[in-house]
Amino acid sequence: MTAPAAPSIEVRGVTKRFGRVTALDDVDLTVPKGAVHGLLGHNGAGKSTLVGILATLLRPTGGSVRVAGLDVLERPAQVRRRIAVTGQQTTLDLTMSGRDNLYMTARLLGAGRRAARARTGRLLEAFELTAAADRPARAYSGGMRRRLDLAMTLVRRSEVVFLDEPGTGLDPASRLATWDMVRRLTATGTTVVLTTQHLEEADRLADAVTVLADGRVVATGSPEELKRRIGRRSATVHLATAADTLTADHALAGAGLHPECDHPRRALTVTLNRDRDLTAVVRALDAAAIEPTRLTLAEPGLDQVYLALTGHRRTEAP
Repeated sequence: MTAPAAPSIEVRGVTKRFGRVTALDDVDLTVPKGAVHGLLGHNGAGKSTLVGILATLLRPTGGSVRVAGLDVLERPAQVRRRIAVTGQQTTLDLTMSGRDNLYMTARLLGAGRRAARARTGRLLEAFELTAAADRPARAYSGGMRRRLDLAMTLVRRSEVVFLDEPGTGLDPASRLATWDMVRRLTATGTTVVLTTQHLEEADRLADAVTVLADGRVVATGSPEELKRRIGRRSATVHLATAADTLTADHALAGAGLHPECDHPRRALTVTLNRDRDLTAVVRALDAAAIEPTRLTLAEPGLDQVYLALTGHRRTEAP
């Protein structure tokens, strides 16, 4: 029998304190090789602190951490040679062209001239920067600079890549291209850890997510698992008139369904906590002689899960 592969990241009982402030409290985390793992949490939840520890930029106060099979405290230099990190702040030399930024990075990481040129060309094409490759980076838009910064992270093929808010500053087309690049990375066995406030990003990309709140892990699982376990389906009833809306509101409330009323849209939304609640909605409307113009069902999203777990309404990254 083949032994199971060692995880790319293994965190056990990690605590981090800054003076009297506990940024991380007894955090456990396991990320398999070749997976995308999302870290979700409000500002100050501990995401950046955890990534800093994983990337050897911070020392934990307690607990153990292994990345790419190596203890981050005992062998930090070896860990750094196996990882790549992109932060929210750009690391570009704005006086140099996009091409030269990538080429210089490749050479500094030990690539020969021919290999550096080839890698530079592939990354420029992958991030749709070929047309602007020879312009100075200071002339790039914010989104172009972000794409170039992400490309520089991938100059060296790393075992583990940490992406901090990778979708920040990107237009929808560039965000989709970045997601495609992440999928291609994992297809080659690279492990990706991303922190994000774009919950759609986590939902679309992550094999599993860990939700942090006030330095503690409050939930871990696949997006689908968390939505099934914590989220709830909802039904929205659309009415023809304001009078019908008021009557339907009273009918649903009388059936114990607690509708949320959107008067301008003449719509009522009911959370379906039990399988029979949808039937109860239909029966309550029928008993009140109300015929909706439309009834729609919505599956739970990560937004709902996030709010239920943390009590924080997320804020979209700028």
